[in-house]
Amino acid sequence: QVQLVESGGGLVQAGGSLSLSCAASGRTLSYYDMGWFRQAPGKERQFVAAINRSGSSTVYEDSVKGRFTISRDNTKNTVSLQMNSLKSEDTAVYYCAAKNFWVNKYAYWGQGTQVTVSS
Repeated sequence: QVQLVESGGGLVQAGGSLSLSCAASGRTLSYYDMGWFRQAPGKERQFVAAINRSGSSTVYEDSVKGRFTISRDNTKNTVSLQMNSLKSEDTAVYYCAAKNFWVNKYAYWGQGTQVTVSS
């Protein structure tokens, strides 16, 4: 079983950038497809981006395409989310998640990190 811890959140002005990191322990991340999700106050959790085990394939939610980049370093057991051109609507708690590649459900979640974008 893998444990996930996010870091890198904070307060940033609109148009600015933040880089989130997700560190894994307990098992190597190379076993898992990884994703980033976010949840804004009063809203349901939303998919943001995903990356496969090798890092060769990525998927993004439409509103973040061209602004966010997901990446991973399996040697360091980390996954990152580089967020550029941030907008106020990006404000949310961001969660890192892991899933076994043969299923569609993300089974392992971090505790989340707050990202606040001021306009």
